[in-house]
Amino acid sequence: MRLKQALRPAFLSAFAIVAVSIPAPGFVAQISASAAYDLPSQDLGDTLRAIARISGRDILFPSDAVQGRRAPPLRGQLSLDEALRLALSDSPLVADFRAGAVLIRPREASAPERQVETENAEQAITVTGTRIRGSAPVGSDVIRITRKDIERSGYATTQDIAQTIPQNFGGAPNESTGPISLDPNSSRNTGAGSSLNLRGLGNSSTLVLLNGDRPPLGGFGGIFADISMIPAAAIERIEVIADGASAIYGSDAVAGVVNIVPRLTFDGAETSVRTGTADGDSQDMIASQIIGKDWGSGRAMFAYEYYRRDRLRASDRDYITDDLRAFGGPDLRGEYANPGTILAGGQRFAIPSGQDGTALTPGDLVAGTVNRGDSWSLVDVLPDQRRHSLFAAARQSLSPTVDVYAQGLFSSRAFSQHDRTSADTPRTVPVTNPFYVDPIGTGQPVRVLYDFGPDLGRERRTGTVQAFGATAGVQAKVGSWSLDVRGNYGRQIETSKLRNRVNSARLALALADPDPATAYNLFGDGPSTNPATIDFIRGSTVSHNRARVWSVSARADGPLVSLPAGDLRIALGGEYRNELYSGRAGLADTTTLEPVVRPAIPLPGPRKIKAVYGEVLIPIFGGDFAVPGFERLDLSAALRTERYSDFGTTTNPKFGFTWQPLGGLRLRGTYGRSFRAPAIDNLRQDAILLFAFTIPDPASPTGSSNVLVSRGNDPDLRPEKAANWTLGADFEPRFLPGFKASLTYYNIRYRDRISSPAANLFNFLVNRDVYQGIIEDNPSPATVESFYSSPFFVNPLGIAPEAINAVVDARLQNLAVVRQSGLDVDVRYAFDAFGGQTEIGASGAYIFNIGQAITPDAPVTDVVDILGNPVDLRLRGRASWSNDRWSAALFVNYLDSYTNLTNPEPEKVASWTTVDAQLSYRFQRDRGPLSGLRIALSATNLFDAAPPYAAYNLGLVVAGFDPDNASPLGRVVSLTATKSW
Repeated sequence: MRLKQALRPAFLSAFAIVAVSIPAPGFVAQISASAAYDLPSQDLGDTLRAIARISGRDILFPSDAVQGRRAPPLRGQLSLDEALRLALSDSPLVADFRAGAVLIRPREASAPERQVETENAEQAITVTGTRIRGSAPVGSDVIRITRKDIERSGYATTQDIAQTIPQNFGGAPNESTGPISLDPNSSRNTGAGSSLNLRGLGNSSTLVLLNGDRPPLGGFGGIFADISMIPAAAIERIEVIADGASAIYGSDAVAGVVNIVPRLTFDGAETSVRTGTADGDSQDMIASQIIGKDWGSGRAMFAYEYYRRDRLRASDRDYITDDLRAFGGPDLRGEYANPGTILAGGQRFAIPSGQDGTALTPGDLVAGTVNRGDSWSLVDVLPDQRRHSLFAAARQSLSPTVDVYAQGLFSSRAFSQHDRTSADTPRTVPVTNPFYVDPIGTGQPVRVLYDFGPDLGRERRTGTVQAFGATAGVQAKVGSWSLDVRGNYGRQIETSKLRNRVNSARLALALADPDPATAYNLFGDGPSTNPATIDFIRGSTVSHNRARVWSVSARADGPLVSLPAGDLRIALGGEYRNELYSGRAGLADTTTLEPVVRPAIPLPGPRKIKAVYGEVLIPIFGGDFAVPGFERLDLSAALRTERYSDFGTTTNPKFGFTWQPLGGLRLRGTYGRSFRAPAIDNLRQDAILLFAFTIPDPASPTGSSNVLVSRGNDPDLRPEKAANWTLGADFEPRFLPGFKASLTYYNIRYRDRISSPAANLFNFLVNRDVYQGIIEDNPSPATVESFYSSPFFVNPLGIAPEAINAVVDARLQNLAVVRQSGLDVDVRYAFDAFGGQTEIGASGAYIFNIGQAITPDAPVTDVVDILGNPVDLRLRGRASWSNDRWSAALFVNYLDSYTNLTNPEPEKVASWTTVDAQLSYRFQRDRGPLSGLRIALSATNLFDAAPPYAAYNLGLVVAGFDPDNASPLGRVVSLTATKSW
C-alpha cells in the first residue's frame, strides 16, 4: 500500500486526491473478478486502500470526503463492485468506474440527504446461498458468470450461457433433447424450453431463481424452470451454488441453486444487435435495448430483447440419421418407408420405387424384403424460435429508511419444428381400393407399412409460450437491521399444436373408396394420391398447459450481539407459497371423423407451502481479534421447516465454516440436508393400470413366468432427501497478486428418489437381484383376487389367476438411491501485459463416481461415464487480454470420453474438444458518432469439430450423436454491435 506516484500536481492541488496502487508485477483491473475480503469496521480511507490492494484496481478519492467516516466490515468472496458498494453504504459517496481507475466522488450536490441514505439502504448485497446481507455464504463456493463473461463468451441466449458451467449437465429438458434423450422429463417439454441440471441429478433437483424469486415453471405439470424465457441482455450476473441449499431456499435445492441477477443498477442506455450463422444452416439474430436512470432518490431500468433463430434440419448434419453404416455402425432404419411394404399371409413384400401404384402387379413386388425409411427425413433437430422479452425494475425512497421496489418480466416465445412421426402403424387396405394389390391371391385385405411424411409433410409442432412474473416489496432499515416484505406472482402458459398427423378414421374411408380419383393410394412413391384426399386425412392435436405461482414473504436480518471478531448476525423469515398446475381442454382430430374436445388431464392442487427459517453467522476470530493460525474463522448455521399441503412437513439444517489459518489461504466446508417435493404430476391418482403379463424368467423351467404388474403413482409418495457435505480451499498468495486457485470436494447421498421401473419390465426377473425390492413371489390368493376384481385390471393374454407366479410393483414410487462425489476446480491468474490486462485460467468438474441402485438394498452401479449420465471430466480453459480499446478472448472446452451401452456391444465415445474465440474493438467515448460503440466478432466451436460419434439407440429413436453432451449447431460465427449512449 503506498501513494500512487507520478500523479499530476494540478490534480493533487485541486482535489487533494489520494491515489492507491499496488506493486507493479501482476495485477488485474476487472470490476467483475471476485476476491476474498476480511476487513474489520474501520476508517473508510483505510478500507478503500485495502480494497485497492486486494483488487489491484487504482482507487482515487478526495481525502476530505472520507475523513471521519467509517466503513462496515467486509467479509467473504466479493467482486470489486460489491466490495465498494458495501464500503460506501454509510457515506454520501459513489464509485465511478473509469478506464484506468475508480474515482470515488460525492453524489450530485442537488440530491437530498434522504435520497443518499435510501440508496445506502438498498446497497446491502445479498449473495446467493445466504439470507444475511453483506456476507458471502460461509463454507460454500459461489460460481459467478459476470456481465463481462457473458459478453466475451460469444453465446447469445441464457440457456447457451448456462451450458458453459462445467457442473451443468445437458441431459434434461432442452430444445435439442426432446426427441432423443434418456431423461424421462424431456418428453414433458411441451414448449421447446430449456432447463438446468447441476451435477446431473435431474433438472427438478436444481433450484432456479430470478433475482432471488422462483419463476413460474414450464413443461407438463411444471416440470422445470424455463430459462429460455429470460433475456440475456437484462442479466448482470449468474451466481451458482453447487451445493445443497434447502435450509436456505426449500425444495429442489438438492444439487444446488442458480440465481440469475438482473442489471438493476444500470444507468444510461445501451443498444445491441447481433447476427450469427451456423455455417449457413441456421441463422440467429438478437436485438436488445436497455435503458436505466438513477435520480438520487430512486432508479429504474427497462430492457427489451428480440431473439430469432432459424430451424436446424437433420439433413444438415450427416450424423443425425437412422442409418449409421457410414460411421461404422448399424443400419437402424425402420420398416415404415415410402414406397412402403405390403404385409400378407405373414410375409413381407417390398413395393418397388419409381412408380405411382396405378399399374402395380403382384409380380412387381419383392417377396421377403422390406423397404426401410429414415425417420429423420424431413425432420428438424432444432426448432425455429422467435421470442420477445421485456424486463423492468424500479426502486424509490419514501423516507430515509424506507424503500419500495418492483420488478417484472414478460416473455412471449413462438416455436415451430418438424417432428419425427409419432404414430406409425400398419394401414389396412380393403379389396375395394382401386389400387389394391394381392401378393398371395387370397382376395383378402392387406396391410401396408407406409410413411406418410412425403404426402402430408412431417408432423409439425407449433406453439407459443408466455411467461409473466412480477415482484413488489418494501424494504426498511430499523437501526442496523434490514426488514423486507415482498410479494411475487408468476405464470407460464404453453399452447402446442401438432399438425400433419394422420386421421385414421378418415383414412379408413379414403382407403375403402372405390373411386381412383379420390381413393388413397399406398402402393406408389408418395405422394401418389389426389391432393384433396391427402388434405382430407390430415389431422391434428392441440394441448394447453398452465403454471401459476404466487408467494408472500417477510424477512429480517442484522447484528444480534457484538463479538470480539465482529458482529454475530442473524436472519429470520417466513414464506407462504401457492402453486397451481393445470391443463385446458384441447382438441383431437386423429381418430374420429370430426374433431373432438379432449378433456384436460386433471392435476391435483393447488399446492400450499408454509415455511419458516433462520440463519446465524458467528465470527470466532478475525479483524483485531486474531491469533496465529486463526486469522479468520466464521461459523454459520441455518434451519428451515416447510409444511406442504399435499405430503406433510420437512425440516432441513445446514452448517458451514470458513477458516483462514494464514494470509492467502482459506479452508471451508459445509454439511446439510436437502429435499425435493414430489412434482404435482407425481401425485395424480387417475392413471392407474393393473395387468397380467408373461415376462422372461431364467429361474423358471419354461424360461418365463406370469406376473401381475401395477402401474401409476404411489399415493404415499414422500419427498426425495439428500445429505450433502463439502470441503474446499481457496489459495490467493500475497506474493503473487492476481492468482487464485479454488478446489472443492463434494459428496451427495440422495435417497428416496422418485422413479418408475416400468420401462424395465422384461428385466424384472432376469435381474432379480436388482429388482427384488419390488417383487413379491408366490402372492396370496387374496392379493391376486384384488387385481382381478379391480376396475383398472386388464388381461391381454388371458392368464388364469392360479397361473400367477409373482407381483411386481412398477408404480412411480420412492425407490432409487444415488451416491455421488467429485471435485470442482477453478484456477486463474490475472496480470498486466502488453499494455493491457490479461487473465488466464480454467474451471472444471471431475466426478469420482455416481453410484445408483434401484432400491436401497439393490446392488449399486457406477453410471458415471455411461451415455445418458454425466461424463467424469468437463473443463473450460480461458485466456483474455484487453486494454481501453481492444479485447481478445479464447476458450477451450473439453469433454472426456465415455461409454455407450445403448447397443448390444459397448461402444467408446471419444473425447471432444472445441474452441471459442472473440475479438472486439471499443471506440473511444466523446469521439464522434461512433463514441461508445463496441464491435465484437465471435466464433463458438471455431474449428467446427463435429460431436463424437455415438450410436444413440433408444429403440424407437436413433441418432449418431449424444444430444446430452453436444450441440448439433457446429461452428457459429456472429457479429455484435453494442452502442452505449
